[in-house]
Amino acid sequence: MKIKKIGHCCLFIQTEKLNILTDPGNFSVGQDLIKDIDVILITHEHTDHIHVSSLKEIIQNNPTVRIITNSGVANILDKEDIKYEILEAGIKEVNQFVFEAFDSKHEEIFEQIGQVKNTAYFMNKELFYPGDSFCDPKREVNILALPVSGPWCKVSDAIKYALALKPKKVFPVHDGMLQENRVGGAHRIPEKVLIENNIEFVPMFSGDERDFQLTLFRFG
Repeated sequence: MKIKKIGHCCLFIQTEKLNILTDPGNFSVGQDLIKDIDVILITHEHTDHIHVSSLKEIIQNNPTVRIITNSGVANILDKEDIKYEILEAGIKEVNQFVFEAFDSKHEEIFEQIGQVKNTAYFMNKELFYPGDSFCDPKREVNILALPVSGPWCKVSDAIKYALALKPKKVFPVHDGMLQENRVGGAHRIPEKVLIENNIEFVPMFSGDERDFQLTLFRFG
């Protein structure tokens, strides 16, 4: 499984079965030029996770792409006449690749502000992408996309979340609001604590690509 961090929470995930794009929001533009995308996953309706203009560019470059999302995002897509498939709780298989969805709420910013429906996605029992939540899938997780920053996210909460899930590997997401030369503790502190607890922290900045060698996917 190869994962390229386009920016913030926008990831381009290449596997033997599918190429997947997550949350094409307004904190990145690199997603607009990517081709050969099979599936787009959108976790919730905030603009740093769905930017309609960007999504239209992606669809133009990938006319057969399938969009998998929840009913909150569907309200936006209906207004734009963009086709989608709902997966909020349950399992969907695409080309022998399994997506399992977990309903949750966006983590609290302040009281009810921004607490929209958030859907976390588990990809082929390997990569767990929680969106803007600390959702626990109650499954064994090999790779965790860990939110590390934001108005709802404290570093201590992010670390506790990763320790609770006990994945084999962790890489940081939801850090697009930080200056990359000043990320500091948002990456450094989780890395220190998780390594001490036998969890590998894989540093990733916008544009970085990593090859995750795990059970179900072998490259090279």
